[in-house]
Amino acid sequence: MNKKLILLFFTAFFALVACSQQTENITDSPESDDEVQEEQEVDSEQLAHWSYEGETGPEHWGNLDPSYAACVDGSEQSPINIEFSQVEASEKLENIEIQYQPASFSLVNNGHTVQANATEKGNSIIAEDQEYQLVQFHFHTPSEHLFNGQHLDMELHLVHQDSNGELAVLGVMIQEGKENENLAAVWDDMPKEETENEVPIDEPINLQNLLPEDQTSFHYNGSLTTPPCTEEVKWIIFEEPIEMSKEQIEAFQEIFEENHRPVQPLNEREVINN
Repeated sequence: MNKKLILLFFTAFFALVACSQQTENITDSPESDDEVQEEQEVDSEQLAHWSYEGETGPEHWGNLDPSYAACVDGSEQSPINIEFSQVEASEKLENIEIQYQPASFSLVNNGHTVQANATEKGNSIIAEDQEYQLVQFHFHTPSEHLFNGQHLDMELHLVHQDSNGELAVLGVMIQEGKENENLAAVWDDMPKEETENEVPIDEPINLQNLLPEDQTSFHYNGSLTTPPCTEEVKWIIFEEPIEMSKEQIEAFQEIFEENHRPVQPLNEREVINN
């Protein structure tokens, strides 16, 4: 009887050990799909640092990170030099429908530019029967696009996105002139150092007032002008510039002396005037 009890004891003991090992193996198995996805998202945020000069400047962007490959391998990159004599006029191209109204924004200094993020919906454009919602606007100095080989003092980019994630950007050239009162609220709150948190702008901004009166524009297919240089971006560049005072321009240049990408080859692309 005692031998049978001892045998049963050891049998139960080894069964418990085996069960414990199986449980331990399950705990040490690869992460769940959610955990893997979360880790991939973290990795995607840890992209290589880039800048506008030196070893991390535009000529090196394509080699800094695999996701920046389009910066060097892409065939439809932005910005470009727009030669007026080579632009093709088109009456078939529908006018861009701009639907702007006063709205609230918050500012960030992301280390590359001062950017105003939309905090509410309501501003959009319709291009080729597709609606694009305004996401943000930001500035470059000097201008990224060239007109007949010449920079202007600054350039404003209004970035829009449709329901499929496709992008359309309105480009507004800026030249020195009278003070731009429509941007005074942005300039008053403009963060001089890189920010971790967004800075609310005190009053709504009516972006319609930032656009030139003459809305003749150049249209072409291009890319983001910063890494990852994603292509298939619809560009609309207004021919007529708006004005900012010398003091306003210099205030931005004190934060970013230069933050523009050099122009890229046009290749076989057409630039259409409308």
